Amino acid sequence: MRLFLVAGEASGDARGAELMDALREREQGMEFTGAGGPQMRTLAGTEMIDWIEEAGVVGLWDVLKKYGWFRKQFAMRLDEITGAKPDAVVLIDYPGFNLRLAKTLRARDPKLRIVYYISPQVWAWNRGRIPKMAKWLDLMLCIFPFEKELYEKSGLKTVFVGHPMLDSLAAKKIANARDESLVALLPGSRRREVRKIFPVMLETAKRMKRARPDLLFEAAAASERAASSMRELSARHGSENLCAIRVGSAHDLMQRAGVGMVASGTATMEAAYFRLPFVLIYRVAWLTWVVGKRLVRVPFLGMANLLAGREIVREFLQEAADPVAIADEMLRLLNDRESRERLVRDLDSVISQLGEPGAASRAADAILLELNRK
Repeated sequence: MRLFLVAGEASGDARGAELMDALREREQGMEFTGAGGPQMRTLAGTEMIDWIEEAGVVGLWDVLKKYGWFRKQFAMRLDEITGAKPDAVVLIDYPGFNLRLAKTLRARDPKLRIVYYISPQVWAWNRGRIPKMAKWLDLMLCIFPFEKELYEKSGLKTVFVGHPMLDSLAAKKIANARDESLVALLPGSRRREVRKIFPVMLETAKRMKRARPDLLFEAAAASERAASSMRELSARHGSENLCAIRVGSAHDLMQRAGVGMVASGTATMEAAYFRLPFVLIYRVAWLTWVVGKRLVRVPFLGMANLLAGREIVREFLQEAADPVAIADEMLRLLNDRESRERLVRDLDSVISQLGEPGAASRAADAILLELNRK
């Protein structure tokens, strides 16, 4: 049995690798090809293209600047799928690319089986697209409980598999007391995210340090390249000695820090899982923000707030991502134990909605059941 997988971001690479492991446990002769990241390539060998570093962009402006590159990659993926003749194509998150790929593949080959793992959040910005997706896909595997009903209303077969984060993060738990004087800076993994958001965090840290000289600051970088960029930004903002920058330390830092500043994205749910009291920060290019505001139809950006149905985590978005306001909220959390504890209880309630561990195993079972059914 042969599957072609496509993931375009670091989180998708991790989820894809977990899924590949689970599938191989069930079908030892399973073969994988496609495009992903280093973790997927390790499992699949040279059959898997590692394109994550270039493919992981954020915002409309970044996509427009690399439009020619993405067109070329799109054509390459189509040719690779035609040549591989897989039993199924498994698309992992990355909706801007993968939904277009699903549509084109369905038009080219109505019999090709197409599975989507980690459902795209079209319910936030374009619910009208769901009935179209039902025509392109054979199976949707979703990770949030409310998504199943939304997709099934359109006739799309959907399985709620639970959130893979519950498995991947469980092994990373550490038993230690938090340092209430330590502040975590988590600016994201994408280069443009770091350039937009990390300076805001640094300016916030400066203000906090003036109010509380005892505070320590530590930032987590996704790679050595990201760490180098963050050190350059620190020097540019006169903050060389303000914040320690460590590579690959995000999950450890989330458990050691007293409070944190977190860029919108996967890290916010990870911070919630590790019970870190935090604020959410988001800044993108002006064009991306203007277009996004017109499209998004949900009251909050953070998934923790969406699942809670209210703003349990303060959101500082675009122009409102002001270091003065952020510092005030961070200091409030630091100085008010009751507020921190209330936020942690709210985060625990959100995480309890994500189902039980074993998402990759349930996803593998659902994929194999679909393939064997057909």
